[in-house]
Amino acid sequence: MFKPQKPEIMRLAQGNQRFIQQLETLLVGRVNMYIDYANVRPWAVRLNWHIDLKRLKSFLDSLNNISSVKFYYGTLKGDLSSEQMIHQAQRLGYQVRTKPVKIIKLSIDVSSIDPQSPALLRNFIRQTLLNKYDVATIEQLNHKFKEMNQAGTFWLEDRKCNFDVEIGRDMAIDFERNQTDCFVLWSGDSDFHDPIQELLVKGKKVILFATSRTVSSELNALRSQGLIIFDIRKIKDFICWKREIGV
Repeated sequence: MFKPQKPEIMRLAQGNQRFIQQLETLLVGRVNMYIDYANVRPWAVRLNWHIDLKRLKSFLDSLNNISSVKFYYGTLKGDLSSEQMIHQAQRLGYQVRTKPVKIIKLSIDVSSIDPQSPALLRNFIRQTLLNKYDVATIEQLNHKFKEMNQAGTFWLEDRKCNFDVEIGRDMAIDFERNQTDCFVLWSGDSDFHDPIQELLVKGKKVILFATSRTVSSELNALRSQGLIIFDIRKIKDFICWKREIGV
């Protein structure tokens, strides 16, 4: 049942009863949520709004059968805003799973590279696409690298912090402990195909909170096996920055 925890949520609920009723119908029994925030945050950016962690938690707390909200996101060590966001999520009551973001330095130094060689480009472009490039295109891209070198840039940083294994493991543990009737995953990543399919085969209810264009084809295919997809745009007013409501 939806029981607003704050007057503002109650006010917003009055204008969004259809979506609230839909959630009440979907979220039945003991519900666990798994928020893959590295996937969720870019969705909001593409939609031109931002998720407010405080408002999101207040909204989820109003759904009184949610047992836990697990929050997965990397920490960029030494970055104040990154560390503060993790601390905020912890203070708000999310079950935070974090680990350091790996920073991988990729060379763009073309000083010893043949202008027609795709060697450096392989670090940034899939081989299937590189195979379509003609020599002139490769030379042009290498020339761009050379211009960056001349400006003093010889490396680019790639940041990685994936939680697919941790989320899959937590879902499996919650299943084995029989602690969850409804698994809600905030992600559209194809890497979750196998753990979701396994839960569906075992008779569990699984719901994706995502947007239509961010769900992989592999996960969309699981709809025929019972996977439910709930579009988070329906609850925008409850979870985005206050000044963006109605934008």
